[in-house]
Amino acid sequence: MMQPRHFISLLDLSSTEFRTLIGRASELKHNRNPDFQPLKGQVLAMIFEKSSTRTRISFETGMTHFGGSALFLSSRDTQLGRGEPLEDSARVISSMVDGIMLRTFAHESVTTFAKYSSVPVINGLTELLHPCQLLADMQAYFEHRGDIEGKTVTWIGDGNNMCHSYINAARVLDFRLNIACPVGYLPNQAIVDAAGDRVNFFSSAEQASIHSDLIVTDVWASMGQEEEQKKREISFKEFQVNATVMNVANNDALFMHCLPAHRGEEVTADVIDGSQSVVFDAAENRLHAQKALLELLLS
Repeated sequence: MMQPRHFISLLDLSSTEFRTLIGRASELKHNRNPDFQPLKGQVLAMIFEKSSTRTRISFETGMTHFGGSALFLSSRDTQLGRGEPLEDSARVISSMVDGIMLRTFAHESVTTFAKYSSVPVINGLTELLHPCQLLADMQAYFEHRGDIEGKTVTWIGDGNNMCHSYINAARVLDFRLNIACPVGYLPNQAIVDAAGDRVNFFSSAEQASIHSDLIVTDVWASMGQEEEQKKREISFKEFQVNATVMNVANNDALFMHCLPAHRGEEVTADVIDGSQSVVFDAAENRLHAQKALLELLLS
C-alpha cells in the first residue's frame, strides 16, 4: 500500500511546493468556480481537542466548496477522550474517511496518528507547530509584497508553536528571522539549531524590528496557559508591538497576528487596526491556502 502524504510540518513541503501552493491558493481565492469539485464525495474527519474558530470554519468551508464534506469530532464526542489508543483510533477513522485534520495538544498525537493512518493527516495545530497558519500568512505576504526570499521577518513574544513554524518557514522559503522573546520563553532549541544562521535573537522588540519587512506576534498566554496570564503580563510587557516598534521597521513593513488578539497587550489597537496590518487578509487566507493543501493531498 502506498504511504499517504501527510502535512505535519512546513518541512513536509519543498520550497518549490510551498511557493506553488501559495500561487494556487491565490488562484482559488480570485477565481471561485462552483463547478470545480475535485473532492466530490470525499470526507475530511476533523478532530478537535482544542477549540477553534478559524481552523474549523476554513476546513469545513473548503471541503464544501470542493464538493466534499467535513465531520466535526470533539474529544467529548468520540472514544479519543475516553482513552482508546491513538493507534487504534487512527486505523479505524482512516478506514472510513479520505483525510484527517487534527487540532490537538501533544505534537505526538499527530505524528502517531499519521503513522497509523491510511489517509493523509493534516496538523491543524499542536503545542509544537501551527503550519496551516503559516501557509495563510505567507500567502498574504506574497500577495502584498511578492516573494519573501531574502527578506527580514521579526517575531516578537512567546517562542511558541507559531514562532516554531516561522523558523521552519524561514528554512523553506529562505528568509531571515529576528526573534525577540522574554527570558524563559525562548523557542525549542532543536528547531532553532536546524535553521542555522537564518535565525537571530534580540533582547528587545525594537532592536529586532530594525529594517524588518514583516512584524509578527501572538497572544502572551495561549490556550491552556490562562492561569499563567498574570505572570506572563509581567514578563512580556516590554514585548508589545506598538507604533515605536513599527516605526523602526521598513516603511512598507507589514504586521501579522494569527488571532485571536488582545488589543493593548501583545499589540496596540493602532497597529492591528492600522494600514500596515494584513491580519484579516491572512485570516481569510486560511480558507484558500487550506483548499490548495486539501487539493494537493486528497485529489
